[in-house]
Amino acid sequence: GGTPPDRQRVHDLHHAARTGRLDSIPAELLHGEVLLSRNASGTMLLHAIARYGGLDRLPASVLTAENLTMRNDAGYTPLHHAAESGQLQQIPRSVLSEEALSLPSNSGYTVFHVAAAHGHLDQVPERFLTNSRVNSRTHLGNSLLHEAAESGKLDAFPRSFLTATNFLERNVGGETVVHVAAFNGHLHQVPRELITNEMFLETTLSNETVLHVAALSGHLEHVPALMLTAENLALKNKSGFTVIHSAAKVGQLSKLPPSRVGIEQLLARNENGDTVFHLAAQHGHLDQLPIGSLTIVTLNLTNHLGVSVRRLAISHGFAHQLPRLFRPKSMNLLGSLFGRLGSIWSLCPAIRSSKT
Repeated sequence: GGTPPDRQRVHDLHHAARTGRLDSIPAELLHGEVLLSRNASGTMLLHAIARYGGLDRLPASVLTAENLTMRNDAGYTPLHHAAESGQLQQIPRSVLSEEALSLPSNSGYTVFHVAAAHGHLDQVPERFLTNSRVNSRTHLGNSLLHEAAESGKLDAFPRSFLTATNFLERNVGGETVVHVAAFNGHLHQVPRELITNEMFLETTLSNETVLHVAALSGHLEHVPALMLTAENLALKNKSGFTVIHSAAKVGQLSKLPPSRVGIEQLLARNENGDTVFHLAAQHGHLDQLPIGSLTIVTLNLTNHLGVSVRRLAISHGFAHQLPRLFRPKSMNLLGSLFGRLGSIWSLCPAIRSSKT
């Protein structure tokens, strides 16, 4: 019984590669047969070394185009993993052909996409980096720039490809590169000279502008102030959400210019009849609304379901954010009771000392 020796050896070698202990393995063990052995998930030891480091320890006879383009169960080759870990420079340049670098994984990721996502495009032969290559797509329609924008590696992208046209390319969800950068908090990596109001007003399939995306993902701080105009903030997506609705939902109201958030904007309704007050009440952000805006009128506004702002705050556990006058009576009674008990307790030392 037990695990066959060969299988155990494969397991041990893969574990050593994953945990950075490849140096503990004698060089004579790292030969072709062992390096091409696969674990239970179909991954060769060569895949693991390419992903976690150690390609420089392998003999050149192993680093052939045939070996480095073998796929695992996810369709990734050792070249994909070398692009991820920044080890492409350890591979003979003769192996880095356009054909090898263009092999797609099961999800449509080429070595170019992986290198872009991890900031290692500088290790790809420059002659293969063309504008059409930069705009080649994964199954989700992501270009190389989409991948770099998602992972925050736009600053490592070759400058010649950072053009307004490329930043406006869309994936299958209608998201431009700028939308993806906004969602992941990397708008600050978009070159300032490319930014225009029109770029920020481009919409996805759900009619969300870059401003909506930045607000909903909690990254409004990276939006240039010039884009936060009253007109832009009032634009609606397919659900009737303005940018201010989106900001209220996730607690971003405090990042909007107060002068652009007036009562008219706060009273705008989405398709459910929710005002900004309703969303702030439901998600616990009433404390971010302008001072004095929580009145008997605004707290009693109802949405299409007939639910008031005050009721939403109470039912979602945020009654403590309501003005004291509008909190449930039980809260005020308890507050009064605890206040009285506190006063009595503070007198206890004086009472005790008077008895002695």
